[in-house]
Amino acid sequence: MPMPHKGFTLIEILIAIGIIAILSSIVIIAVNPARQFAQARDSKRQSDVNAILNAVYQYAVGNNGSLPTSITLTSTEICKDDVSCASLINLHTSLVGATQIYLVSIPMDPSCPTACAVNGAGYTIVRNANGRITVSAPDAEIAVSISVTR
Repeated sequence: MPMPHKGFTLIEILIAIGIIAILSSIVIIAVNPARQFAQARDSKRQSDVNAILNAVYQYAVGNNGSLPTSITLTSTEICKDDVSCASLINLHTSLVGATQIYLVSIPMDPSCPTACAVNGAGYTIVRNANGRITVSAPDAEIAVSISVTR
């Protein structure tokens, strides 16, 4: 009686490869790296919006309750540095300045420079009639917009 051959048949190998392919595609879909990166960028935006708003209110505390005069009733993009910012709000002088009291630098949106105005930081700021400040990240990816008001 001849000994049976040990090993796998072609059908068994193809079935194993098919199962591995199905399981790996499920894992890739579940992990979704593009969404993970978008969530990371939105987390940075949320952190930056909070940092800018905190710096504005630290400025107000240090200046007898006065907010930076450049913040207007119209939502405008924040200038990233102290260069020519024709249509942007220049908070660099108030919040960063030479001494870097309130911020080391104006935070930049992760999608800049493609989604920002020239010299823009990608974040907007506005003061309402009651003096409340809203800082927003209009280029958020997962959320429609990220904004904080105080």
